[in-house]
Amino acid sequence: MDYGMLLLGIVLLVAVVGLSSSATERRLGKRLDRVERKLDAIAAHLGVTTAEPDIPEVTALLRQGKKIQAIKVYRERTGADLKEARDAVERLA
Repeated sequence: MDYGMLLLGIVLLVAVVGLSSSATERRLGKRLDRVERKLDAIAAHLGVTTAEPDIPEVTALLRQGKKIQAIKVYRERTGADLKEARDAVERLA
């Protein structure tokens, strides 16, 4: 077998596997989003709330009027995404 054809086959195989895993990650992400929305709805219906983490640095930044920095610190400390961090900081404000 020609080495060029073998190399082409390997490249195609890697591309197919890469595209397949990318599609799987997107599907899993969508499913996870759906599950999170359902859990949020159930918690809201039952009146279950979770306490915001106590991060003194975030509170101090809010007192100084540094909302963007507070969001950044919140994200760093909790691993929250931008929207979650922004919402949490606004609740703390």
